[in-house]
Amino acid sequence: MFGCNCFFGWNKVYDILSPEPEPFSLPLPIPQWPEGGGFATGRITIGEIEVLKITKFEHVWSSNVSKKKTKGASFYKPVEIPDGFFSFGHYGQPNDEHLHGFVLVARNIIASKSETDCSRHMLVNSPPLQKPFNYTLVWSTDDWSEDNHDGRGYFWLPCPPEGYKAMGYVVTNKPNKPSLDEVRCVRADLTETCETHDLILNMDFKSPKFNFRVWNTRPCKRGMWGTGLSLGTFFCSTHWSSADDLSIACLKNLNPTFHAMPNLDQIHALIKHYGPTVFFHPDEIYLPSSVPWFFKNGALLYKRGELSGEAIDAKGSNLPNGGRNDGEYWIDLPIDDRKICVKNGNIESSELYVHVKPALGGTFTDIVMWVFCPFNGPVTLKVSMKNFAFSKIGQHVGDWEHFTLRVSNFTGELWSIYFSQHSGGEWVDACNLEYIEGNKASIYSSKSGHASFPHPGIYLQGSPKLGIGIRNDAGRSNLSVDSSIKYQIVAAEYLGDGKVVEPSWIQYMREWGPTIVYNSRSELEKVISLLPVIVRFSVENIFDRFPVELYGEEGPTGPKEKDNWEGDERG
Repeated sequence: MFGCNCFFGWNKVYDILSPEPEPFSLPLPIPQWPEGGGFATGRITIGEIEVLKITKFEHVWSSNVSKKKTKGASFYKPVEIPDGFFSFGHYGQPNDEHLHGFVLVARNIIASKSETDCSRHMLVNSPPLQKPFNYTLVWSTDDWSEDNHDGRGYFWLPCPPEGYKAMGYVVTNKPNKPSLDEVRCVRADLTETCETHDLILNMDFKSPKFNFRVWNTRPCKRGMWGTGLSLGTFFCSTHWSSADDLSIACLKNLNPTFHAMPNLDQIHALIKHYGPTVFFHPDEIYLPSSVPWFFKNGALLYKRGELSGEAIDAKGSNLPNGGRNDGEYWIDLPIDDRKICVKNGNIESSELYVHVKPALGGTFTDIVMWVFCPFNGPVTLKVSMKNFAFSKIGQHVGDWEHFTLRVSNFTGELWSIYFSQHSGGEWVDACNLEYIEGNKASIYSSKSGHASFPHPGIYLQGSPKLGIGIRNDAGRSNLSVDSSIKYQIVAAEYLGDGKVVEPSWIQYMREWGPTIVYNSRSELEKVISLLPVIVRFSVENIFDRFPVELYGEEGPTGPKEKDNWEGDERG
């Protein structure tokens, strides 16, 4: 993307200015959602403040300073802010992505009596939003260069009045301080702590005093019960500040109803409009099935101390419910001639199991889609140009994987998708997804292991730079499940009792497969002995970092026992 003409100085490289990121929009316009409640109405009340999302920006300044292939970034001022609303700061993002971001703006509102009784005196004397009394210059291009190919840039931190907190930074291309009307600070009791994630810009030079980094921010406490909002603003750190000591905060949603969450009709509309198609690898043997199909075809429930298993009815109503994973129960494959058939799954019966929950203080909805496969196959190790297929390592009964659609509650726009990948995963912005039909994205399930990826290819779990790791092969085939059609909503706690009836099996908190310990090291040693001496040490080190589950068969717990059921995704 960047040009090749460069200016060298102070151990850094200046690339010729790349074009500003192109704005992104979904392939198709957002439809008219079913009416009801506060979902997709454009504005969300969070107590004493009403917020709305701004996605139109005016470019202020770009940096193409790069070192060690670090990418440049562009910074923007929100525009077309309605009268009476005020910004908290500016927006920034890397130059190598489409322009796809937001900042929240807010206005004071008259709180209801129930919200003001306990703090009426405070409300009268301390409005929710206040102007800063000054700005502090955090960093500028004057500190390091006369010319960065896009003029000068200045980063300012609003100075909040006592009892208030700043929520973002302001960028200018002139040395004059921004207007005090540019942003607002927020009363401290209406805020929560935030943290950095996803580096936007990294100017890391030989001399520490020139170092400058810009990060996205997000609430520290996230998940289904989290009340913190992401504002779309950023945090700056320099040689004298730390990314662990943030000088800004995020908003807190004090409206306990989360009134902007979708109702049941709106959830169905969202799934039908955005539901991805899950593609399985052309050579996949261990396909998904529905949970009832798995039960009806001979799956057995075992209890510690008992030699024989108990048949599970199709609804899973005879499974032990609730409690914790105490190791007393587990599920296993049938012991008769149906075993092989059940291991291979039944894609015709397969459906996605959907959990809907609030995210980021009820400003987003997470639609979590769970895929069940009766069996997870063994792994294949890639070492440079050689591949070693293991016979046992990595396999286990009962495989649960998922992906998560994050939808904006301001508009109903799909914002990003989380791809679960074994013990981790990644968020992928909507502008980087592959769309198969309209606004429906593609999900690629890896061969044997069923991890989710946004594009076809070979993904290595281990050390991709060295070409060593466990293969995750993802590709398109006729083996697919359309989640916009084949799904079942199994939980949406925020809707209240009785709105969604959870199936009995969702309350099963124990393991969906037996624990089998075997000497996996012997298989690994055979592979190591076949390798050139020069790479053996590297391979052994990578083996030591592999997840524990690769060294024995341990059935996973079900969706409700996972950390992300109530918490946020790991990404």
